Amino acid sequence: MDIEILKQDKNLVEVRVNSLTIAEVLRAYLHNGGVKFVAWRREHPSKPILFKIESSEKTVKKAVSEAVEAVKKDCDKIAGLLKK
Repeated sequence: MDIEILKQDKNLVEVRVNSLTIAEVLRAYLHNGGVKFVAWRREHPSKPILFKIESSEKTVKKAVSEAVEAVKKDCDKIAGLLKK
């Protein structure tokens, strides 16, 4: 997966990613995680996704880290249920 940071600040990050799945899962978890604004857009299916995250309560880095940990935790739960 390719990630290119276009703009980075304490409370704002804009990145370019090539995975729609990662962008949508991360958007959903960040949205539930209390960030101020999170969205992605793609000009055309052949172009990469532009992803923007803005936070006011905590740094974007912390919000993304918490969202990734939540995704991992949920994936582990699902894997555990499938092993039964």
